[in-house]
Amino acid sequence: MSEISYTAVTLADEDKEIPLIRELMTKELSEPYTLYVYRYFMYSCPDLTIMAHDGNTLVGAIVCNISSHKDRRQRGYIAMIAVCDEYRGRHIGSKLVAAAVTAMKAQGADEVVLETETVNKAAIRLYENLGFLRSKRLYKYYLNSNDAFRLILPLTEKSTMLTRMMVE
Repeated sequence: MSEISYTAVTLADEDKEIPLIRELMTKELSEPYTLYVYRYFMYSCPDLTIMAHDGNTLVGAIVCNISSHKDRRQRGYIAMIAVCDEYRGRHIGSKLVAAAVTAMKAQGADEVVLETETVNKAAIRLYENLGFLRSKRLYKYYLNSNDAFRLILPLTEKSTMLTRMMVE
């Protein structure tokens, strides 16, 4: 079993990286995204798009950004994450999320949010094991009409107080 390496995208290699990430996400996720979605995230926060490689093979990726939320706090957002089916169970998803959260913290994020399908038990377990809390259910959120949970990971006291009010 070889060592998995984790690296942020480099815009110098975007012509190679974007198609690989897009192919992985299209194969592993239920929701399709256009090329422009990938470019938006990669150009706005290239250091928050992190890839997992086994040698020269892309086996996982996470795509995120960070922005101001309601002019009160900085919110990190995990837009998409995928790990090749044959590499699941090796903690690659957990390591990608941890790397992204660490990078968002370093950039001043008060919290990190994401949405995941309510039927995706493995993803929900992964996020909750990492400390994410369910904040709301979003009905028919996805194009396939599946509901989603919005999950939040408070990182600072500013977010923690608001999160407690939402989940109680």
